[in-house]
Amino acid sequence: MTKQRNGISNGGKSDDTLSMVHEASKSGDDGSIYKTNLVAVINILKRLVNNILGPLAILLIFPNFMILIWYTIFHCNGSYLKMLYLVAEKSNWSSLIHVWSLAGYPSPVTVWSLVLYCAYALAMMKLLPGKKVFGPITSKGNIPEYKDNGFLFFLLTMGIFWTLTLILRPFGISPSIYYDKLDEIFVALNRFSIIFCVFLYLKGKLAPSSTDSGSSGNIIFDYYWGMELYPRIFGFDVKVFTNCRFGLMIWALMVCIHAVKSYELHGFVDSMFVSALLQIVYLAKFYWWETGYLCTMDIMVDRAGFYICWGCLVAVPVLYTSVTCYLVTHPVHLGLALSASLIFIGLLSIYTNYEADAQKQKVRKTNGDCLIWGKTPDIIRAKYQLENGGIKDSILLASGWWGMSRHFHYIPEIMLALIWTLPALFENLMPYSYVLYLTLVLMHRSSRSEDKCRSKYGHFWSQYCNKVPYRIIPYFI
Repeated sequence: MTKQRNGISNGGKSDDTLSMVHEASKSGDDGSIYKTNLVAVINILKRLVNNILGPLAILLIFPNFMILIWYTIFHCNGSYLKMLYLVAEKSNWSSLIHVWSLAGYPSPVTVWSLVLYCAYALAMMKLLPGKKVFGPITSKGNIPEYKDNGFLFFLLTMGIFWTLTLILRPFGISPSIYYDKLDEIFVALNRFSIIFCVFLYLKGKLAPSSTDSGSSGNIIFDYYWGMELYPRIFGFDVKVFTNCRFGLMIWALMVCIHAVKSYELHGFVDSMFVSALLQIVYLAKFYWWETGYLCTMDIMVDRAGFYICWGCLVAVPVLYTSVTCYLVTHPVHLGLALSASLIFIGLLSIYTNYEADAQKQKVRKTNGDCLIWGKTPDIIRAKYQLENGGIKDSILLASGWWGMSRHFHYIPEIMLALIWTLPALFENLMPYSYVLYLTLVLMHRSSRSEDKCRSKYGHFWSQYCNKVPYRIIPYFI
């Protein structure tokens, strides 16, 4: 069993740690032995947290956190304080059991709606036209292949949704039924996703789709992180389906469903309009840029396990849509001036986020022979080595937005999430769950990205850090 890259440990002491202990023992220096043993213990503790305790905590906590979000919105008037008060009346386990008991068992309507949507999404992955595109070469030397039809899928799905909504409305049929069945949707998705991740684990162990796979020797971590980087089932790319065709598209549909439910209850409400509009425009931008997303950490680094697949299948439809879900029962009238201001700042954030990603793509596509902000880009031509020994070239951009900080594109993304949450005002903390979660995730992702790039590019990354000293916020961090 080989030790894997990308942060996957072999479950024991690394060769470097063993060598350090051995060399210190030979030297006979008590101080050196103490320091070396301390480093070894710290490394073992880090692996214990990263490979066992952390994954276990996420496996146990996150499904319960998702049901508590639903419970807070539908049974506690959107107040975490009220939720905590009600939970505190019983023991922790009794409270969780009670909350889960309130969630409805998935009805045939819910189950068949999800099944039919999945069948539709899978069919469109194959049937919709799109040019062939390729992802970055992997450390094993593989080059993933995709069909670029995400934006067309987004437009078609949005068109079908609103057409059916308008056609069926005179007959008393409304998509808002899915707002009322959010608990059933969550329970169904959670159960399916947990089983699906078991299937992905077994598939990766017994029949991997490529050489970009393998075990860490730790079943907990393998289930959490995944066994395969690019699993395919009957020719369907698993992560394109879970991340793009299901998670992100269900996000868009749920936001529209919340907007319909709000209109049915209150008529036009500007706070719902602002939040829903910005989220839909953001998701439209995502699908327009989908080929760029296929070159991000979600696809290039994160394997298909609980972390990414359960997150997209369950957390995205619940947590990411929590703002508009909250606004259904908490309408706020902002007024024209505030609504227009929030929309303007939100759209500006979307544009800035898109332009930052586009700058990097432009430089790499033209091999640096282009202009960024009217000037020749400042670039570092880096080299890195594949696991098979091959040497590849890459470009590190230190101009435009990427000259301000190494992960500047996270700033407009966090700003946008805040802007589409502000229409909920400040009565409760619950609507800010997503933006707080996003901030923590992106902070952690920036750290992971730094480690990956430092390992991948070596001294080239050090040169880049000297040119661009700030990680996220210019002149601060």
